[in-house]
Amino acid sequence: MTNRRQYKLNNLDCASCASKIEERLSAIDTFSEVSVNFPTATLTLKAKGEPRELLDRINLEISRVEPGCVAVELSGDRAGSHSEQGRSHTHSEAEGKWQIGTVIASAICFVTAYLCREIPAAPAILSPILFISSILLAGWPVFAAAVKSLRHISLDEHLLVTIAVVAASFMGDFAEAAAVTLFFGVGELFEHYAVGRSRKSIAALSEIRPDTANLLLPDGATQQVSAQEVEVGATLQILPFERIPLDGVVLSGESTVDASAITGESAPQNAGPESELLSGMINGPGTLTMQVVNSYAQSAASRIIDMVENAAQRKAPAERLVTKFAKIYTPAVVILAALLAIVPPLLGGDWKEWAHNALVFLVASCPCAFVLSVPLGFFAGVGAASKRGILVKGGCYIETLEKPGAVVFDKTGTLTTDQFTVTHIAAVNGVSEQAVLEAAALAECRSKHPIARSISEAFGEIEESRISNFSETPGGGTRVIADGEEILCGAKRLMQEHGVDISALPNEMVYVARGGQLLGAVSVSGKLREDSALAVKQLRALGVSRIVMLTGDHEEAAREAAAACGITEYHAGLLPEEKLEILEQIKRESGVTAFVGDGINDAPVLAAADVGVAMGLGTDAAIEAGDVVLTNNQPSKLPQAIVLFRRCMRIIRFNITFALLVKGIVLLLGALSLAGMWAAVFADVGVTILAVLNSARILSKRT
Repeated sequence: MTNRRQYKLNNLDCASCASKIEERLSAIDTFSEVSVNFPTATLTLKAKGEPRELLDRINLEISRVEPGCVAVELSGDRAGSHSEQGRSHTHSEAEGKWQIGTVIASAICFVTAYLCREIPAAPAILSPILFISSILLAGWPVFAAAVKSLRHISLDEHLLVTIAVVAASFMGDFAEAAAVTLFFGVGELFEHYAVGRSRKSIAALSEIRPDTANLLLPDGATQQVSAQEVEVGATLQILPFERIPLDGVVLSGESTVDASAITGESAPQNAGPESELLSGMINGPGTLTMQVVNSYAQSAASRIIDMVENAAQRKAPAERLVTKFAKIYTPAVVILAALLAIVPPLLGGDWKEWAHNALVFLVASCPCAFVLSVPLGFFAGVGAASKRGILVKGGCYIETLEKPGAVVFDKTGTLTTDQFTVTHIAAVNGVSEQAVLEAAALAECRSKHPIARSISEAFGEIEESRISNFSETPGGGTRVIADGEEILCGAKRLMQEHGVDISALPNEMVYVARGGQLLGAVSVSGKLREDSALAVKQLRALGVSRIVMLTGDHEEAAREAAAACGITEYHAGLLPEEKLEILEQIKRESGVTAFVGDGINDAPVLAAADVGVAMGLGTDAAIEAGDVVLTNNQPSKLPQAIVLFRRCMRIIRFNITFALLVKGIVLLLGALSLAGMWAAVFADVGVTILAVLNSARILSKRT
């Protein structure tokens, strides 16, 4: 059996290395669906075999691409990886301090060397010695990385800078060689800081899930246990201002809860008996007792963390394009640099001048700004969305949902709540309204559909011993044998299929028939969500040209809901397969189409849409079928997502354009002897730092 596995990649310091590792492992038959996420330094893949053997094989292949990078397997709950990550973090901190120290020492040598050149009494040999010391102090990590790259015939910025420094030193220009090394070292420190800051912001998402829980024992005492060991049905005590470890229902106590980590809403919510609590929420001033309803792995916080961390597996077209571009771009500029160093001198030019121009060309050409900032930008977009209660399963959906041509809504559970009430009962053929409701309740009592539940609740308790042969047709209704007679309850289509005459009530929502004869009909309505009309208005303001509602409800209910929301195009009385057909037609006519549904009966349509938007964390169907999940059941989160995704794409496109423009200018000026090595290093490291910091802006609170 092929299992999905996840690994932490310690010492993964460059985005191009991440791409190389992903490419290397993808080429091996043992592994499939390989994805390396540079922002979180994780590797995800599917493989068949013993864990120890797989890990050894993975590290062997990684060492051939990026020596020093080590994979450490993460357990399903990631708890087992904490100590390893802690050691890695301590090691990185120590290494960072050592690198800062060497850069400072290099700067002191560099300044002293310049001063010595201005002092006539200073020995002539002293200045070159100090410049060489500056080069070695700041450049040793660069040179070590260059040797690794050379060993694996890999062109990266470390190798290109090393070539430039060695060549400049060979030509006797120690001052420029030292300046390039020092500037590059300082730039690397800033780059690591910028990437580390973004990683910390993203990694903070994992802190919404506590590792421990207060288990309430039968004698009333509490015991602190690992949250992953708590079983469904157990009773927990939630202390004041404590983060809730698992999903559950309040048994006793009164408090408020902060649900911002789950839904993105900062306003506190009241919590009392029968209130639903989700892991990741923070309790207020009261003490609560709750019963666990989901396991640790299936809790809301775990699902959010998994979706955010696994989002890198679905790369956006822009990410893939940048990776392909870098593979072609880097060898191309190296060839151009070689031609620049060789051809002009052969035609009578000064070889030293053109060699210098070629070195400037090489250093300026490094593609790190795109390779690093683009995936970081998409991942920052995923992280920023999750903070707002919008879960995105991949960067590809950010790019797709940026400009939808059409948005299609389901009605029940999406534009309206899934809390229905019986509003009217019609009776025919001499039957009482109570008898109609009783027959409907007998037919619907075993159904989980919200409409069925509302009918059962309206009647009250049913003796299930009276019922046999229950069957349910999605989008149609239910059929049972009760007290020896067949009862049908459902849509017009169900009645027609069984030959029931409904001419006495031609336009009702839920028909009820017993023994082939119509008893009457039940009207059920759900309350319109408070922000449904606002969502439609905001979508139109964002330029969405077509907004459609699809529903299985009858014409009258559909018309009322559509009018209340401001939707002019709707289709009523649809079966799931008919919704699918209409959605496909809308896609052909309007281009990129998003479908918004509650995930209960809409899984096929959610999967068929260009972007399936599922409402809420309540059902596995919503989590599995949706590409984007709105955790708090608010349709207005969709226009918020579009605004955020547009901002994300603007920043990413700006980074690409800015990097190409600066590099293009410096490459051109370098080829014409109008740009020095300082400009080349800025075009590499400086542009990368600015692009990374710009990508980090996506994580800001601004929508």
